[in-house]
Amino acid sequence: MRRLVFVAFIAAVLTPPASASQLIDRDATGVRLAVTSNGKTAVLTYRAHGRLWRVRAWGAINARFPNPSVPQVQFRIRRDAKPIRNACLRYDGPPLPWLVTACKAPDGSYWAVQRFRRKTPLLGFLPRTRQQRAWALHLSHWKGPLAVVEAWSDWSWNGRFHHLFGRFTYRGRPVHGFRTTRQGSRLDKYGKLVYIDTFGSAYGPGWRHENAFVTHRPTGTFCYTFRARGSRSSAGHGRRYRLTAEGPGVTPDVVRYLDAVPDYNPRNQQHVAHERAMNALQDRVTAGDRLCRKH
Repeated sequence: MRRLVFVAFIAAVLTPPASASQLIDRDATGVRLAVTSNGKTAVLTYRAHGRLWRVRAWGAINARFPNPSVPQVQFRIRRDAKPIRNACLRYDGPPLPWLVTACKAPDGSYWAVQRFRRKTPLLGFLPRTRQQRAWALHLSHWKGPLAVVEAWSDWSWNGRFHHLFGRFTYRGRPVHGFRTTRQGSRLDKYGKLVYIDTFGSAYGPGWRHENAFVTHRPTGTFCYTFRARGSRSSAGHGRRYRLTAEGPGVTPDVVRYLDAVPDYNPRNQQHVAHERAMNALQDRVTAGDRLCRKH
């Protein structure tokens, strides 16, 4: 019995490494970030699930380029951390979406805490359960450039549907995983999700969550057609789109905003010219991606 209790205690305080711009917890409040003087370790203090937490994270920075033989970088996490003397300096890094707090470490690296809703229902439905409403807390540690989401909007199927395409890169190289399920869920820690939110759509006012998908191997590209899905009788295209991409490794999550196009009019020469230009651009951007060959 003593052995079982001891094993259970160790499992509770020393958790295995997690993934991505790393998920630490959900629905945390009063979040405070502290960093050691060497910049290599951070302690997050917050309240969640009815108690106070101090979570220590260490052992990772930036991201590796996709490699099926080498694991992606990830923090080691301990949930029974002691307070540390905070050496955080004022944050002077790039603007970050979904930001809770951030700081610059004495070694010149950056730490940041972001949060956004990862479990919001697809196709514009409003969250109903606690899990769907939960704000996921992500921790990142990096030095140098962030990942970049590029995206463009046009039409597909001869103007019948609204459409967007793009690519996700880190330091100029594609971000992608190596294995997914048949439903497109990632099966390795290199795979990254891009979340699409639509504004001013038939779903209702404000931002609504449309869908999420992994970027494609080996190009890091993606393409998406807005059409009626599931129980929805209308497609979810709107006036504007927001694409949130999980940071590779332990780098921050990034966002790209994109203006939508109006409904296609084949008699409008500007529409025709735009579609031709976007088709040519899509062919260049997604070259080698068999999933994005359809215009």
